[in-house]
Amino acid sequence: MTGRLIRNLSALFVFVVSVFPVYWMVLTAFKPAREIQAETPTFWPSALTVEHFATAVRAQGFWSFWRNSLLVAGSAVLLSLVVALLAAYAVARLRWRGRRGFILMVFVAQMTPWEALLIPMYVIARDTGMLDTLAMLTLVYFMITLPFTIVTLRNFLAAVPVELEEAAQVDGCDRPAAFRRVVLPLLAPGLLATSLFGFITAWNEFAFANLLIIKDQDDRTLPVWLSSFSNTFGTDWGATMAASTLFMLPVLAIFLVLQGKVTAGITGGAVKG
Repeated sequence: MTGRLIRNLSALFVFVVSVFPVYWMVLTAFKPAREIQAETPTFWPSALTVEHFATAVRAQGFWSFWRNSLLVAGSAVLLSLVVALLAAYAVARLRWRGRRGFILMVFVAQMTPWEALLIPMYVIARDTGMLDTLAMLTLVYFMITLPFTIVTLRNFLAAVPVELEEAAQVDGCDRPAAFRRVVLPLLAPGLLATSLFGFITAWNEFAFANLLIIKDQDDRTLPVWLSSFSNTFGTDWGATMAASTLFMLPVLAIFLVLQGKVTAGITGGAVKG
Protein backbone atom coordinates (compact mmCIF):
# COMPACT_ATOMS: atom_id res chain seq x y z
CA MET A 1 0.00 0.00 0.00
CA THR A 2 2.79 2.42 0.90
CA GLY A 3 4.69 1.59 -2.29
CA ARG A 4 1.63 2.25 -4.42
CA LEU A 5 1.04 5.57 -2.68
CA ILE A 6 4.65 6.63 -3.31
CA ARG A 7 4.37 5.68 -6.98
CA ASN A 8 1.10 7.58 -7.35
CA LEU A 9 2.53 10.67 -5.67
CA SER A 10 5.63 10.48 -7.83
CA ALA A 11 3.52 10.19 -10.96
CA LEU A 12 1.39 13.13 -9.83
CA PHE A 13 4.50 15.22 -9.17
CA VAL A 14 5.91 14.46 -12.63
CA PHE A 15 2.54 15.27 -14.20
CA VAL A 16 2.29 18.63 -12.43
CA VAL A 17 5.87 19.59 -13.30
CA SER A 18 5.30 18.65 -16.94
CA VAL A 19 1.91 20.29 -17.37
CA PHE A 20 2.41 23.48 -15.34
CA PRO A 21 4.47 25.35 -18.01
CA VAL A 22 1.76 24.62 -20.57
CA TYR A 23 -0.93 25.74 -18.15
CA TRP A 24 0.96 28.96 -17.44
CA MET A 25 1.39 29.62 -21.15
CA VAL A 26 -2.33 29.23 -21.87
CA LEU A 27 -3.24 31.19 -18.74
CA THR A 28 -0.99 34.08 -19.75
CA ALA A 29 -2.54 34.09 -23.22
CA PHE A 30 -5.96 34.82 -21.68
CA LYS A 31 -4.81 37.25 -18.99
CA PRO A 32 -5.32 41.02 -19.33
CA ALA A 33 -2.08 42.91 -19.89
CA ARG A 34 -2.20 44.55 -16.46
CA GLU A 35 -2.22 41.17 -14.70
CA ILE A 36 0.63 39.83 -16.84
CA GLN A 37 2.79 42.77 -15.80
CA ALA A 38 1.75 42.71 -12.15
CA GLU A 39 4.44 42.06 -9.56
CA THR A 40 2.36 39.38 -7.83
CA PRO A 41 1.46 36.51 -10.17
CA THR A 42 -2.07 35.12 -10.17
CA PHE A 43 -2.92 31.51 -10.94
CA TRP A 44 -6.31 32.45 -12.36
CA PRO A 45 -7.16 35.77 -14.07
CA SER A 46 -9.87 38.05 -12.76
CA ALA A 47 -11.13 38.33 -16.33
CA LEU A 48 -10.50 36.48 -19.57
CA THR A 49 -9.55 38.26 -22.79
CA VAL A 50 -8.88 37.17 -26.37
CA GLU A 51 -7.12 40.42 -27.22
CA HIS A 52 -3.73 38.71 -27.31
CA PHE A 53 -4.99 36.10 -29.77
CA ALA A 54 -6.29 38.85 -32.03
CA THR A 55 -2.89 40.54 -31.89
CA ALA A 56 -1.15 37.30 -32.81
CA VAL A 57 -3.44 36.47 -35.72
CA ARG A 58 -3.22 40.01 -37.10
CA ALA A 59 0.58 40.00 -36.91
CA GLN A 60 2.34 40.39 -40.22
CA GLY A 61 3.02 37.09 -41.94
CA PHE A 62 1.10 34.91 -39.48
CA TRP A 63 -0.66 32.80 -42.11
CA SER A 64 2.42 32.68 -44.36
CA PHE A 65 4.56 31.33 -41.55
CA TRP A 66 1.85 28.86 -40.62
CA ARG A 67 1.80 27.62 -44.22
CA ASN A 68 5.60 27.40 -44.29
CA SER A 69 5.70 25.29 -41.12
CA LEU A 70 3.03 22.91 -42.40
CA LEU A 71 4.77 22.59 -45.77
CA VAL A 72 8.21 21.95 -44.31
CA ALA A 73 7.08 19.58 -41.54
CA GLY A 74 4.69 17.63 -43.78
CA SER A 75 7.19 17.27 -46.63
CA ALA A 76 9.98 16.16 -44.28
CA VAL A 77 7.77 13.54 -42.63
CA LEU A 78 6.51 12.16 -45.95
CA LEU A 79 10.01 11.95 -47.41
CA SER A 80 11.34 10.35 -44.23
CA LEU A 81 8.60 7.72 -44.20
CA VAL A 82 9.20 6.68 -47.81
CA VAL A 83 12.98 6.37 -47.46
CA ALA A 84 12.86 4.83 -43.97
CA LEU A 85 10.28 2.23 -45.02
CA LEU A 86 12.50 1.02 -47.84
CA ALA A 87 15.62 1.06 -45.65
CA ALA A 88 13.87 -0.70 -42.77
CA TYR A 89 12.59 -3.42 -45.09
CA ALA A 90 16.07 -3.97 -46.51
CA VAL A 91 17.54 -4.25 -43.01
CA ALA A 92 14.81 -6.43 -41.53
CA ARG A 93 14.10 -8.78 -44.42
CA LEU A 94 17.17 -8.92 -46.67
CA ARG A 95 20.70 -10.15 -46.08
CA TRP A 96 23.42 -8.13 -47.79
CA ARG A 97 27.04 -7.19 -47.25
CA GLY A 98 27.44 -4.14 -45.01
CA ARG A 99 24.07 -4.58 -43.33
CA ARG A 100 25.46 -4.52 -39.79
CA GLY A 101 27.63 -1.51 -40.57
CA PHE A 102 24.60 0.31 -41.97
CA ILE A 103 22.58 -0.38 -38.82
CA LEU A 104 25.48 0.84 -36.68
CA MET A 105 25.73 4.08 -38.67
CA VAL A 106 21.99 4.65 -38.27
CA PHE A 107 22.33 4.36 -34.49
CA VAL A 108 25.34 6.68 -34.52
CA ALA A 109 23.36 9.24 -36.54
CA GLN A 110 20.45 8.97 -34.11
CA MET A 111 22.72 9.60 -31.10
CA THR A 112 24.51 12.57 -32.66
CA PRO A 113 23.35 15.89 -31.12
CA TRP A 114 21.54 18.04 -33.67
CA GLU A 115 23.39 21.12 -32.47
CA ALA A 116 26.67 19.58 -33.60
CA LEU A 117 25.40 19.70 -37.19
CA LEU A 118 24.48 23.39 -37.24
CA ILE A 119 27.75 24.72 -38.66
CA PRO A 120 28.31 21.85 -41.17
CA MET A 121 24.75 22.21 -42.48
CA TYR A 122 25.16 25.97 -42.77
CA VAL A 123 28.35 25.50 -44.82
CA ILE A 124 26.66 22.91 -47.06
CA ALA A 125 23.64 25.15 -47.59
CA ARG A 126 25.86 28.12 -48.39
CA ASP A 127 28.11 26.23 -50.82
CA THR A 128 25.19 24.62 -52.67
CA GLY A 129 23.26 27.87 -53.01
CA MET A 130 20.38 26.56 -50.89
CA LEU A 131 20.79 28.98 -48.01
CA ASP A 132 17.58 30.81 -47.10
CA THR A 133 15.34 28.23 -48.81
CA LEU A 134 12.55 26.07 -47.46
CA ALA A 135 13.86 23.16 -49.53
CA MET A 136 17.09 23.08 -47.50
CA LEU A 137 15.17 23.26 -44.25
CA THR A 138 13.00 20.34 -45.39
CA LEU A 139 16.09 18.27 -46.15
CA VAL A 140 17.55 19.08 -42.73
CA TYR A 141 14.37 17.96 -40.95
CA PHE A 142 14.30 14.85 -43.13
CA MET A 143 17.86 14.07 -42.05
CA ILE A 144 17.02 14.62 -38.37
CA THR A 145 13.95 12.36 -38.32
CA LEU A 146 15.24 9.62 -40.64
CA PRO A 147 17.36 7.56 -38.16
CA PHE A 148 14.58 7.27 -35.58
CA THR A 149 12.09 6.35 -38.29
CA ILE A 150 14.35 3.62 -39.68
CA VAL A 151 15.00 2.08 -36.26
CA THR A 152 11.32 2.11 -35.26
CA LEU A 153 10.01 0.69 -38.54
CA ARG A 154 12.75 -1.96 -38.56
CA ASN A 155 11.55 -3.22 -35.18
CA PHE A 156 7.98 -3.32 -36.46
CA LEU A 157 8.99 -5.23 -39.58
CA ALA A 158 11.03 -7.69 -37.52
CA ALA A 159 7.93 -8.39 -35.41
CA VAL A 160 5.83 -9.27 -38.49
CA PRO A 161 6.23 -13.01 -39.26
CA VAL A 162 7.98 -13.53 -42.58
CA GLU A 163 5.66 -16.51 -43.13
CA LEU A 164 2.83 -14.08 -43.91
CA GLU A 165 4.74 -12.72 -46.88
CA GLU A 166 5.74 -16.19 -48.00
CA ALA A 167 2.11 -17.31 -47.87
CA ALA A 168 1.08 -14.33 -49.99
CA GLN A 169 3.80 -15.15 -52.51
CA VAL A 170 2.62 -18.76 -52.67
CA ASP A 171 -0.87 -17.40 -53.48
CA GLY A 172 0.53 -15.54 -56.48
CA CYS A 173 1.79 -12.20 -55.17
CA ASP A 174 5.26 -11.01 -55.95
CA ARG A 175 7.37 -9.49 -53.16
CA PRO A 176 6.20 -5.85 -53.64
CA ALA A 177 2.56 -6.93 -53.77
CA ALA A 178 2.94 -9.12 -50.67
CA PHE A 179 4.52 -6.23 -48.81
CA ARG A 180 1.81 -3.79 -49.89
CA ARG A 181 -1.14 -6.07 -49.16
CA VAL A 182 0.04 -7.98 -46.09
CA VAL A 183 2.86 -6.18 -44.28
CA LEU A 184 2.04 -2.53 -44.84
CA PRO A 185 -1.39 -2.65 -43.09
CA LEU A 186 0.29 -4.20 -40.04
CA LEU A 187 2.75 -1.30 -39.91
CA ALA A 188 0.03 1.35 -39.51
CA PRO A 189 0.68 1.95 -35.76
CA GLY A 190 4.40 2.30 -36.39
CA LEU A 191 3.86 4.65 -39.32
CA LEU A 192 1.57 6.82 -37.20
CA ALA A 193 3.99 6.91 -34.27
CA THR A 194 7.00 7.82 -36.40
CA SER A 195 4.97 10.34 -38.39
CA LEU A 196 3.86 12.12 -35.23
CA PHE A 197 7.39 12.14 -33.84
CA GLY A 198 8.79 13.55 -37.06
CA PHE A 199 6.06 16.14 -37.36
CA ILE A 200 6.54 17.36 -33.78
CA THR A 201 10.31 17.54 -34.29
CA ALA A 202 10.03 19.55 -37.50
CA TRP A 203 7.14 21.68 -36.23
CA ASN A 204 8.96 22.77 -33.05
CA GLU A 205 12.53 23.10 -34.37
CA PHE A 206 14.04 26.57 -34.05
CA ALA A 207 17.84 26.50 -34.35
CA PHE A 208 18.15 25.29 -37.95
CA ALA A 209 15.22 27.45 -39.09
CA ASN A 210 16.83 30.50 -37.54
CA LEU A 211 20.28 29.72 -38.97
CA LEU A 212 19.43 28.52 -42.48
CA ILE A 213 16.65 31.05 -43.17
CA ILE A 214 17.89 34.39 -41.90
CA LYS A 215 17.27 36.84 -44.73
CA ASP A 216 13.95 36.22 -46.47
CA GLN A 217 11.19 37.10 -44.01
CA ASP A 218 8.56 35.35 -46.15
CA ASP A 219 10.28 31.97 -45.74
CA ARG A 220 10.42 31.91 -41.96
CA THR A 221 8.61 29.27 -39.93
CA LEU A 222 6.42 29.68 -36.87
CA PRO A 223 9.11 29.06 -34.19
CA VAL A 224 11.21 31.86 -35.71
CA TRP A 225 8.14 34.06 -36.13
CA LEU A 226 7.46 33.89 -32.37
CA SER A 227 10.50 36.07 -31.77
CA SER A 228 8.80 38.90 -33.71
CA PHE A 229 6.91 39.92 -30.56
CA SER A 230 10.17 41.12 -29.01
CA ASN A 231 11.45 44.59 -29.83
CA THR A 232 13.52 47.40 -28.33
CA PHE A 233 10.64 48.22 -25.98
CA GLY A 234 10.46 44.72 -24.51
CA THR A 235 8.38 41.60 -25.15
CA ASP A 236 4.64 41.43 -25.61
CA TRP A 237 4.19 38.38 -23.39
CA GLY A 238 0.45 38.16 -23.90
CA ALA A 239 0.75 37.99 -27.69
CA THR A 240 3.75 35.67 -27.45
CA MET A 241 1.88 33.21 -25.23
CA ALA A 242 -1.23 33.45 -27.41
CA ALA A 243 0.85 32.72 -30.51
CA SER A 244 2.55 29.82 -28.69
CA THR A 245 -0.86 28.42 -27.75
CA LEU A 246 -2.03 28.59 -31.36
CA PHE A 247 1.28 27.06 -32.39
CA MET A 248 0.66 24.09 -30.06
CA LEU A 249 -2.89 23.33 -31.21
CA PRO A 250 -2.23 21.34 -34.44
CA VAL A 251 0.13 18.85 -32.80
CA LEU A 252 -2.15 18.54 -29.77
CA ALA A 253 -5.18 17.88 -31.96
CA ILE A 254 -3.35 15.25 -34.01
CA PHE A 255 -2.09 13.52 -30.89
CA LEU A 256 -5.52 13.44 -29.24
CA VAL A 257 -7.10 11.94 -32.35
CA LEU A 258 -4.40 9.31 -32.83
CA GLN A 259 -3.49 8.77 -29.18
CA GLY A 260 -4.41 5.09 -28.94
CA LYS A 261 -2.69 4.06 -32.16
CA VAL A 262 0.37 6.19 -31.46
CA THR A 263 0.80 4.63 -28.01
CA ALA A 264 0.56 1.17 -29.52
CA GLY A 265 3.08 2.21 -32.16
CA ILE A 266 5.63 3.48 -29.67
CA THR A 267 5.25 0.33 -27.55
CA GLY A 268 5.51 -1.95 -30.53
CA GLY A 269 8.53 -0.09 -31.89
CA ALA A 270 10.35 -0.71 -28.64
CA VAL A 271 10.24 -4.48 -29.17
CA LYS A 272 13.66 -5.82 -30.07
CA GLY A 273 13.74 -7.31 -33.54
